[in-house]
Amino acid sequence: MLNAARSVLVVDLDHTLIRTDLLVETAFGFLGRQPLQALNLLIWLSRGKATLKRRLAEAAEITPADLPYDTAVLDRIAKARAVGAEVYLASASDERLVKAIADHLQFDGWFASDGVINLSAEAKAKRLVEAFGVGGFDYIGDSRADLPVWAQARSAITAGPSRATAARLAAVKSQVEHLPAPEGRPLWRSWMKLIRPHQWAKNALVGLPLLTAHAFTAGAALNTLLAFVAFSLCASSVYIINDLVDVQADRAHPSKRQRPFASGEVEVLRGAVVAPLLLAAAAVTGSLVSWKFLAVLALYYLATSAYTFVLKRKMMIDVVTLAGLYTVRVIGGAVAIGVPMSEWLLSFSMFIFLSLALIKRHSEMAVRLDAGMPDPSNRNYRSSDLPVLLALAAAAGYSAVILGALYLSSPAVNTVYHHPKVLWLTLPLVLYWVSRAIMLSHRRDMHDDPIVFALTDRISLATAVLVGVIGVVAL
Repeated sequence: MLNAARSVLVVDLDHTLIRTDLLVETAFGFLGRQPLQALNLLIWLSRGKATLKRRLAEAAEITPADLPYDTAVLDRIAKARAVGAEVYLASASDERLVKAIADHLQFDGWFASDGVINLSAEAKAKRLVEAFGVGGFDYIGDSRADLPVWAQARSAITAGPSRATAARLAAVKSQVEHLPAPEGRPLWRSWMKLIRPHQWAKNALVGLPLLTAHAFTAGAALNTLLAFVAFSLCASSVYIINDLVDVQADRAHPSKRQRPFASGEVEVLRGAVVAPLLLAAAAVTGSLVSWKFLAVLALYYLATSAYTFVLKRKMMIDVVTLAGLYTVRVIGGAVAIGVPMSEWLLSFSMFIFLSLALIKRHSEMAVRLDAGMPDPSNRNYRSSDLPVLLALAAAAGYSAVILGALYLSSPAVNTVYHHPKVLWLTLPLVLYWVSRAIMLSHRRDMHDDPIVFALTDRISLATAVLVGVIGVVAL
């Protein structure tokens, strides 16, 4: 129990006060802003973790108010203060970050790594004993590195330790106070939100070549399914990396702040481990299709990585890249079943997906404008660009319809369809759908991802069914 004579409560930072790891966060934030400087991370690490943390802290963009704090720990701090205890923050994170957080929460003092000494485990225990004496403080921690500190503390308080850590602590302290775990959705649901299985619907685009080439065989269907799975696993790997890079920006967004990394529901370090595992699974699945398909999958991954780390910050290059990534899925589907890639299909895909990418960017910017938020730091767009984005989306969408008309007017259509004139009925449907999507975005009724919207909206699905029926009749 705390006493009124001189009670001192010391609180750990990473995974205790905050539900994240600042070292991993700042490392990915650094890579997101300066991907060509990745080698510096290894150079700094070779000079010691304290040096690495200092360099990353110098480049970090952390807003203390946006961090995911553990409410149980905050309540415990409030309880200590209520009985007159002094409260200190002690962390192995760099002092530049620790000081900012300590000042924000009005701690009485702080201890942190200083660029030379990495204040963790025994080093932290020694520093606290020098400041408060053996048994002169209570300590809240979470990990195995905190065991030496708990051993020197008057009382041990835990915040979400592993079973192994809790067992080892029980051997050191006879009485341990365990704070309640943070409330939230089940962990499996957080992981589902992180890997975004609902976004896998986009990868159904690999089936377009099978439909347009009328390659309805068991082998083609199996390879298309494998291609779908490979693209889905690869995409989920990229989603995790993207969220790791954007975690600080996501916390400043009204809806993205609920993403698993930004909210602290999933540990950033675990995400950094799972991402390459998903990529490896994608590569194995892709190799079952063909080596040519695996090369397309590798191209997709490289392009998405370039988008994540560099291209998404480049005005207009980002939307052209997004359109290209959708088109690569179509190319992958063609390679998977071994059919020639139709220039008509690829051209149509590029324009229609460019229109959707522009609508996506418009929807994201509209949310920021309506919420009174400043222009994003990780996108090179301004709120004043909204009318231009919709105009460009309309131009690209209508260009896709014109390309469709040119295809239906060409001799190529006669080699695939017995009744090609029936296909002209699809053009007004596509024209209607594109126009409606633009209007919904203008009215702020569009999902932030138009592809997901297209696959969940009733009118969009009805339009797709009508286009399919027309296609079957034209056969």
